[in-house]
Amino acid sequence: MKRILLFVLTNLGVMLVLGLVVNVLGLNRFLTANGLNLTSLLGFSLVMGFGGAIISLLISKPMAKWSMGVQVINESSDPTHAWLVATVKRFADKAGLTMPQVGIYEGAPNAFATGAFKNSALVAVSTGLLQSMNREEVEAVIGHEVAHVANGDMVTMALIQGVMNTFVVFLSRVIGNIVDKVILRNQNDGPGIGYYVTTIVLDILLGFVAAIIVAWFSRQREFRADAGAADLMGRKQPMINALARLGGLEPGEMPKTLQAMGISGQPSGLMALFSTHPPMQERIDRLAQRQGG
Repeated sequence: MKRILLFVLTNLGVMLVLGLVVNVLGLNRFLTANGLNLTSLLGFSLVMGFGGAIISLLISKPMAKWSMGVQVINESSDPTHAWLVATVKRFADKAGLTMPQVGIYEGAPNAFATGAFKNSALVAVSTGLLQSMNREEVEAVIGHEVAHVANGDMVTMALIQGVMNTFVVFLSRVIGNIVDKVILRNQNDGPGIGYYVTTIVLDILLGFVAAIIVAWFSRQREFRADAGAADLMGRKQPMINALARLGGLEPGEMPKTLQAMGISGQPSGLMALFSTHPPMQERIDRLAQRQGG
């Protein structure tokens, strides 16, 4: 319930901020008596498209800590905690990264990395993951998450999401205006019902298309992070073993904003198009066919 409430409040806050920005900049006045002002519409679309993605990226680490109940363990004296921190440091040093924060949270087997910048990231693993895997497999999972950080995947996915959001906002309003003025022949100075209905419908339909494209990019990032874990460990078998183990476990639920940076997911059927993670067997096969290690 806390995660749902946090998600709703965060999105409301983001929309209020973006609404204020476009109002101050005058970008919300793209509908004129002469039709669409495409320059203003493009500015509006860029703010609405990239604004939410960038704000979500900037607040990703504190929101992850709060929503997942992450306990930061960098200074902990617990032997298991110390081993996790040492493992992250070893991989971070090898990847040329500043030491991330390391965290543990209660939950089913999963792990994630988040943060707006490479050198101020958070890598967190669940208690269920630690209980379900041996240390070599956990090391592989940590390597996967550090690879996400080293590859800049958090920023990349935010930018891709921003581009897709911008296209959705821009195209739905351009097409809505064409439907209203050309097809339905609305002669009034302002937009008619055709504009509003078309815009709402296309926001939804194009939003689905955008989600499929973003999910495809995310799945490619997973393959790359799997390979990155193999490189950090010096061999691929531990990552293959970890993926095989995860394939037999029910992945822990994570907030939508963190799903793309998690280690595990179980897509199936049509919903696989919207999944941020490829099927586990496909990941194993791709890694097994990789040269070396």
